[in-house]
Amino acid sequence: MDFQSVSAFAQSYGLLYLFVLFIIVLIYALWPRNKDKFDKAARIPFEEDKDVQQG
Repeated sequence: MDFQSVSAFAQSYGLLYLFVLFIIVLIYALWPRNKDKFDKAARIPFEEDKDVQQG
C-alpha cells in the first residue's frame, strides 16, 4: 500500500466514521430516557455548595 491509497482510504472512511459517530452522539443526547440525567446535570452550577465556608 502506498501513501496515496492510505490517504484516500482515510479521507473517505474517516469522514464516514466521524459522521456515524456524530449521529450516535446526537441520538444519545436527544434520547428521551436521558432527559432527567441531563436536566440534573444542567442544574449543578446553580446549586449551593454545602462544603464551602462563608466568610
